[in-house]
Amino acid sequence: MDGTSDPGIGDDHDWGPFQRPLFADPSVRHLSRVGVVDVGSNSVRLVVFDGAARSPAYFYNEKIMCALGAGLSDTGRLNPEGRKRALAALHRFQLLAHGMDATPLTAVATAAVRDAEDGPEFVAEVERLTGLKIQVIPGEEEARLSAQGVMLGWPGSYGLVCDIGGSSMELAEIKGGQVGRRVTSPLGPLKLREVPGGRKGRRAFIKEQVSKLAAEMGAQRDRLFLVGGSWRAIARIDMDRLNYPLHVLHEYRMSPKAVRATTKYIREEDLAALRARCSISSARMDLVPFASEVLSEVVTAFRPHDIAVSSYGIREGMLYQQMPQALRDRDPLIEACRFAEAKDARMPGFGRTLYNFILPIFKSAKPEKKRIIRAACLLHDVTWRAHPDYRAEVCFDNATRANLGGLKHSERIFLGLALLHRYRNKREGTSFEGLYPFLDPVEQQQAEVVGKAMRFGAMLWLERDTIPGEFRWFPKKKVLELRVTEAAWPLLGEVAMARLKSLASSLNAELDVSMMR
Repeated sequence: MDGTSDPGIGDDHDWGPFQRPLFADPSVRHLSRVGVVDVGSNSVRLVVFDGAARSPAYFYNEKIMCALGAGLSDTGRLNPEGRKRALAALHRFQLLAHGMDATPLTAVATAAVRDAEDGPEFVAEVERLTGLKIQVIPGEEEARLSAQGVMLGWPGSYGLVCDIGGSSMELAEIKGGQVGRRVTSPLGPLKLREVPGGRKGRRAFIKEQVSKLAAEMGAQRDRLFLVGGSWRAIARIDMDRLNYPLHVLHEYRMSPKAVRATTKYIREEDLAALRARCSISSARMDLVPFASEVLSEVVTAFRPHDIAVSSYGIREGMLYQQMPQALRDRDPLIEACRFAEAKDARMPGFGRTLYNFILPIFKSAKPEKKRIIRAACLLHDVTWRAHPDYRAEVCFDNATRANLGGLKHSERIFLGLALLHRYRNKREGTSFEGLYPFLDPVEQQQAEVVGKAMRFGAMLWLERDTIPGEFRWFPKKKVLELRVTEAAWPLLGEVAMARLKSLASSLNAELDVSMMR
């Protein structure tokens, strides 16, 4: 299964839910503005994507907690109040999208609308009053799109994707760039709070449903990817429990032991106080205890080796579905950094020159580290408009909190620290010192060297794609050689030499500088 040829929503003939090709040119690097509406059982959300084609950024993101699926188990119909709120939200979203030049909007609906007897009536009403055409997708298709969303953010990812909505929970396995088995279940928290028998009856129901899922999906001992607002709320609470300093949910990791501890924490804490501390809406917080019981059972049944939170899901999966393989194969981190450089740097394209110039200093680095160094070089000049007194901290904050895919939290800190040192020799005395321990002292030192190498290299601007010279690094002898071209030699002024000496000092190296002959 390649994610583009399934019947129905993924049919090549109708271009899936978008009804038009988004990536007609396989070499495309910039995504024209695309608006997606997700009509869920609990929330209705508009996302407008823009930016790098392989790593779409959120130009606009708005969510309304409508609870369309509340009471569905008892009445078989959508929540009347939720219908009114959803209709008002969809009308608003249609007008917003028109103003943002993000039309036609693409809208999909999931469990509540597909299960409710008045779901078709609601879809027709939305189209009549707003002109928005909603496509209702089956549960297994929802699972596939969520899995593809994870693959958009994690190239080469493998494991089990678990997407929880208000009225359902879907599972899909991913491996080798493919989506495998996928199933849907009635384990959404809106449905669970209507299960009779109190906590005991609910736990029995959850256990029975998860056992069925485990029998159908088979052994799943790899990573568990969590998609959905309730999971992200639980991750925020886990951060609160651990006093975790980096409040970025994407790629946040939890262990099975941590899930059990946080489930207990949710049971024992005052939920109102917890909601305030973690900035979780009251509508979402009402569902968190039910979702935590499900997560605990899923972890017990499938026993993943670790758990990762994904901010990417069905909406991103819809984009990934249309991407040609050549586009999928690109690195989302590098593509996002290229886009940022092209948009904001003073000399777009110099990042590649800078990377090639300083790379000999890091010739023994592993490929995954060279990837982060490359990203740093592409981003080294994108915050030049910030006030000089704050530029280093702006760089760090940008890198650690930006919408960048394919980055572990420790890699975010490394990238941020390298960019901080692009503008500042010392890292002490910033407001981010609590994040430095994500890296061991050796990595902190390496990030400093990357930053100082960029800081020096940025002084040697010549014509585009012109290499100003070459470094040679002899780590055993502790000698750093620099051979500078005749054209670049006049650029070695006092400030440039001071920065070069600072780089050599960080390497604890002797410096040997000469002109190329």
